Amino acid sequence: MPLEVSWHDIAIRLLLTVAGGALIGMNREERGQAAGLRTTLLVCLAASVSMIQVNLLLDISGKPPSSFAVMDLMRLPLGILSGMGFIGGGVILRKGSIVRGVTTAATLWFVTVMGLCFGGGQISLGLAALGLGLLVLIGLKQLERCLKQNRHATLTLVAGQKAPAEIEMTNAIVRAGYKITSSSITMGQNAAFMEMSCEIMWRARHDELDQPLTFLKEIATRFSLARIDWRAGDKSQD
Repeated sequence: MPLEVSWHDIAIRLLLTVAGGALIGMNREERGQAAGLRTTLLVCLAASVSMIQVNLLLDISGKPPSSFAVMDLMRLPLGILSGMGFIGGGVILRKGSIVRGVTTAATLWFVTVMGLCFGGGQISLGLAALGLGLLVLIGLKQLERCLKQNRHATLTLVAGQKAPAEIEMTNAIVRAGYKITSSSITMGQNAAFMEMSCEIMWRARHDELDQPLTFLKEIATRFSLARIDWRAGDKSQD
């Protein structure tokens, strides 16, 4: 961090901070996330301004003889990073097996560090962080869509009095490429109905998420089922 800062240096740092925060924020805004353009830009600016303030307050003359205490100015950016950890934790939501807000929290943490780099005068490091951040948010998002990931769901099958055997329905699920991790059977009075509930897992790409619909139609027709309940439980990020 340079010891002496001119207003020209401050203007360059703030301009790069706004540009970097805006680029990251626009990516989040396009995806409809809670931490969009304004939130991301404000976080990045706050971090940058704090580092500029540290730079301006930094005493380059050394400790005066009459002084017995010197303020540790680097506690300011450290406190900001700690505070962003609490804010990032607040945007993470979990409902059952569905987790949301992880990428949003990581983005807020990232733009804070990027703002600290620009505010502290590490322009090259800040620009490198900006480029890598955009690559992760945009480039790797497309890569994730091409990779097969573990998917989870709860499947409930309800059949009438002429219910098929459990082994028949289980084999049909397995032959379709799904793995049953746990299952349970509920029988109605006088075998009026049978309900089979199972937790299943399979691997699929993002463009293959409609695959279960075809499978559900097939077993509904084959076993004359009264009701089918499919509840997806993917571990989600934003």
